[in-house]
Amino acid sequence: MTDKARLVYSTEHGQIGKTMSGKDKKKATPPAAAASIKNPAKQGIRIGRESKGRGGKTVCVISGLDLPEEALKKLLKKLKSQLGTGGSIKNSCIEIQGDHREKLLILLEKDGHKAKLAGG
Repeated sequence: MTDKARLVYSTEHGQIGKTMSGKDKKKATPPAAAASIKNPAKQGIRIGRESKGRGGKTVCVISGLDLPEEALKKLLKKLKSQLGTGGSIKNSCIEIQGDHREKLLILLEKDGHKAKLAGG
């Protein structure tokens, strides 16, 4: 097999190095970005517990919140004051110091967010 005839496969764009007909080009275009979730009850919010890379300290990470930065800050402040602990926002995820997963689940459900516990 020569170098010119060798096919390469990519999961993102399909086969590369092969000419595509007009019909196949339409299928190969990546899908449009999904619209932002407007209903907070339908977000995929997960509450996980992490301790790696933190000197043995445990934090609860709330991920999947599709909220603007200001709304995240307000939610963080509310959760920190109700739990009496510290926390921060990193990579659009809320990190709360300590293991408060059960309490966070109750507080988020009271606030109208449907959340699930992740991990063990």
